[in-house]
Amino acid sequence: MAPLISEDPHIFDTANNMGSYRVLRAQVNGLGYFPNERLMPYLEQAGFGSTALIRTFDLRYDLISALVERWRPETHTFHFPCGECTVTLEDVALQLGLPIDGSPVTGVSAIADPFALCHSLLGVSPDDDEENLSGLKFTWLKARFEHLSANATEVDLMCAARAYIMHIIGGVLMPDAKNSRVHIMYLPLLADLSNARSYSWGFTVLAVLYRELCRTTKPATVDLGECLILLQS
Repeated sequence: MAPLISEDPHIFDTANNMGSYRVLRAQVNGLGYFPNERLMPYLEQAGFGSTALIRTFDLRYDLISALVERWRPETHTFHFPCGECTVTLEDVALQLGLPIDGSPVTGVSAIADPFALCHSLLGVSPDDDEENLSGLKFTWLKARFEHLSANATEVDLMCAARAYIMHIIGGVLMPDAKNSRVHIMYLPLLADLSNARSYSWGFTVLAVLYRELCRTTKPATVDLGECLILLQS
């Protein structure tokens, strides 16, 4: 039978031999602004109403790095002297308010005409020179959608709600450790806001967090992404 414990290099095995303690780096792109009250009904409709109220806090990267040393990829649990524990779907549901049942979050990662998609669902597209737009910058989302016109139409409000959800997804729930953008592949899932809540966003957040923890157990890894506010809390 194959051994339960993998023989792949693990930071726990090398920590004592390192010249200095490894503290992981991370990039959390907090929203930097509160959602306009007129957006809340649409955020609630999409299943992100509670998540929109989350405020980022100071992360303890030394604490998070210590947690990573105790993570076992074979069981997806933290191994402590007192026993095992892990982040669960219940934690995701209670702390982030995301749906944990429903369809998997999946789709096409390469959008045929991303600029047309942005015009259709956001009402505007970035002025990027890229031939193939793959992500939306957080700075652009904030500058374009933070302030709403007093006479904004329902279509305008729905576009702003989609933009806010995109910022939540890429900046708080599933941020890339080295990126300042959110991938455009999530935008088509927000076309129908009432249908967006039918996806298991909470399950996806937990799955990618597990995957990231497994990746960062490798001794050479220096960056950490995904939902670190959930991990720390």
